[in-house]
Amino acid sequence: QVQIAESGGGLVQVGGSLRLSCAASGITFSHNAGTWFRQSPGEQRQMVASISSLGFPIYDGTAKGRFTISRDTANNMVYLQMNSLKPEDTAVYYCHVADGINVYWGQGTQVTVSA
Repeated sequence: QVQIAESGGGLVQVGGSLRLSCAASGITFSHNAGTWFRQSPGEQRQMVASISSLGFPIYDGTAKGRFTISRDTANNMVYLQMNSLKPEDTAVYYCHVADGINVYWGQGTQVTVSA
């Protein structure tokens, strides 16, 4: 059974930083891409950053230069370091893993950036 769990969200001031963590069981990041999405109220869920099974990162334009995705394959974790946070980064952040057949989501972690 695959389980995905995010943590690390919270309330931060503009310009601050947060580090989100994604823990997976039943599926490995060494063989599957790990992706962070976010969703604001009334908006569609959008991709923020992804790290491939080979460890190559890609970023959405809004995250490039401010966010860094990384992984720890030994502990089967994916991280999202978020710096220079803006109010528009406020959203629920979700971790996503797909194995080519199934798609798995965590429950999400709330990030709120106050002005």
